[in-house]
Amino acid sequence: MTTHSTLTRLGAQLRRQRLERGLTQAELALRAGLPRLKIVQVEAGHGTVSAGAYARVAGALGLELASVPARRPTLDEMDEFLK
Repeated sequence: MTTHSTLTRLGAQLRRQRLERGLTQAELALRAGLPRLKIVQVEAGHGTVSAGAYARVAGALGLELASVPARRPTLDEMDEFLK
């Protein structure tokens, strides 16, 4: 798994969590103490964003970052992705 794909998945997960909480990017930025542009970059999975910024966003959402073993997608997940 590449760094790019890991950050892309992390950013997408953080975006989903933000949306589930009904927050705008501006509201999340305020909670995290970051500029809104940084939230945009985190959600896009930019590699130039510090790990601290990802952690601040996660914390503002009531989450923590944790490492888990990487896994390959199942055939069903790949099929869904390709639709």
